[in-house]
Amino acid sequence: MPNGLLPLEDIVEVGRNAETGFVWLKQKKAKEHKYKKIGKLVWYDTEVTAFVENRRMKKLTGVKSKEILIWVTISDISISDTECKKINFATPTGLSRSFPVSAFEEEEEEEKK
Repeated sequence: MPNGLLPLEDIVEVGRNAETGFVWLKQKKAKEHKYKKIGKLVWYDTEVTAFVENRRMKKLTGVKSKEILIWVTISDISISDTECKKINFATPTGLSRSFPVSAFEEEEEEEKK
């Protein structure tokens, strides 16, 4: 997964259950982040949880993407192709979209260049 996928700040707690793959991250306050390369606004709650597998985060909570005028819950993130060029985002209803993995690389590093 790209480093800039979860741009959380002021993290107060991180945990992982190695047997189940369950991971949680808690930050002091919710955060909105705009991915400039794809023009998407994403909201991260104070607690983000997921079951993490190789190239996949499933049963994700605490992440929403702004689509037109509404916030849409993101429940699954995966990189399915073998070359790792596209990342897929799915909602609980099964709708999904794909974007280039490069859009989620840490933007701070790019701004320094």
